[in-house]
Amino acid sequence: MSLPSPKPLVAAPFARRLLCSLVASLVLLLICLCVGMAMGAVRYPPREVVAALLNWLPGSWHPRPSSEDALAILLLVRLPRVLLAAVVGLALSSAGASLQGLLGNPLADPYIVGVSSGSALGALGAVVLGGETALGGMGVPLAAFATGILAMGLVLALGRSGGKVATRSFLLAGVVVGSLFWAGVTLLLVLNPDEQQRSLLWLAGGLSEGDLRHVLIAAPICLASFLLLCAQGRALNLLSMGEETAQQMGVSVERVKLIVLGATTLATAAATSVAGIIGFVGLIVPHLVRGVLGPDHRVLIPVAGVVGAAFLVLTDTAARSLFAPVEIPVGVFTALMGGPLFLSILRRKGP
Repeated sequence: MSLPSPKPLVAAPFARRLLCSLVASLVLLLICLCVGMAMGAVRYPPREVVAALLNWLPGSWHPRPSSEDALAILLLVRLPRVLLAAVVGLALSSAGASLQGLLGNPLADPYIVGVSSGSALGALGAVVLGGETALGGMGVPLAAFATGILAMGLVLALGRSGGKVATRSFLLAGVVVGSLFWAGVTLLLVLNPDEQQRSLLWLAGGLSEGDLRHVLIAAPICLASFLLLCAQGRALNLLSMGEETAQQMGVSVERVKLIVLGATTLATAAATSVAGIIGFVGLIVPHLVRGVLGPDHRVLIPVAGVVGAAFLVLTDTAARSLFAPVEIPVGVFTALMGGPLFLSILRRKGP
């Protein structure tokens, strides 16, 4: 009679911790989505939100919203917006957690790699050239995505040495390329004063013009990038012990670098193309989640992504509700929260 196979001593606690953390974060996200749909210039009770969502189901057994206006606002305006906020938050938070693990720096953020500046230049260029109505109204986000990818291609080309990606050179290349593209953004603003106000609002980061088309553009790219990054959790854990140690334990270091950098680039470019520049999300959320769950990237990356989605939904809700009917760009709110946190980490980390 064969002996029963021994139970894994490490996998079970890890799986349990991951499952419990994901369930808790998904419940938080669901609550934030409902709050985001209910709050705004016009507030709706939870019953109205539930009735609007159930309206998609066949039959007459479920409750109906109080009016057709309420149904239209909740399903056609607020639902796409909260979904877009969730997608952007998921992308930026998971990208931030992965970059911090890869670079070994808690101050790493998706926007330090130059992608945001590249996307901003493409978006403003499309506006100046009258491409807002091109491709069914998707000309601006598609142009922003294309130039964001171009910026990352330049950063990767400049950051490679001897066929390898040196993290220090990569960061320096990101700063240089980002500065060059940002100079182009400034030049476009100076040469086109009529577009300055609208362009500055976009650069401040906002979801006011987001609709279902933006969700359909960004969601597949962001979700695919998120899954790629989640799959690199174990490799990033080993990389935290040093590249030589990770390589001795079977990790293809350069391959992992390219996957993480490529996935974070795609996620950041897609998020920026539909929402503008929303900074510090990739810094704030991973830092908070790491403080609660620890540095295990197998748990940190997926949970940070879901919590980041909830965080941006809640932040965007505050941005459009606190001073209604005036709407504050959500990028301003994240900067107000992220700036002090950045300085706190910098002070604690030391020179």
